[in-house]
Amino acid sequence: MNPRRRNRLWAAAAILSGLSLTAGLVLYALSSNIDLFYTPEEIRFGKHETGLKPEVGQRLRVGGMVKAGSVDRALDSLDIRFHLYDAGAEITVLYSGILPDLFREEQGVVVQGELLPGNVVLAKEVLAKHDENYTPPEVSKAMQDNHQRAGRP
Repeated sequence: MNPRRRNRLWAAAAILSGLSLTAGLVLYALSSNIDLFYTPEEIRFGKHETGLKPEVGQRLRVGGMVKAGSVDRALDSLDIRFHLYDAGAEITVLYSGILPDLFREEQGVVVQGELLPGNVVLAKEVLAKHDENYTPPEVSKAMQDNHQRAGRP
């Protein structure tokens, strides 16, 4: 092989290796920023299809109903503790901040945060359902499945 072709081959191999390494690092960085959606039952018992449970420290979104009588507000700070439930399980949510105006007991909410030991979610954001016209598809399907399993119409 002549030296010119060998140099081009080495240059092409170096460029492909660099692109592969860059793509791998980008995908790794993006995978740590993915927030997966769970219901309280899926946090406790795992996803229905795969049985996979979220790991402690994992970022996630959880959708469910706020349990009546479970909202506990601290008197000296903005710390709030409440329980989210669905047909199969209940989890505790810790949040520090101002809740949305539409946040109520027996109301659907989605919290985004990090899973702590003991099926506790440390929420960074709480989203309250704003009206009956739109619900994200994954939330709607999860709620419908949970109500059917609980024997509700």
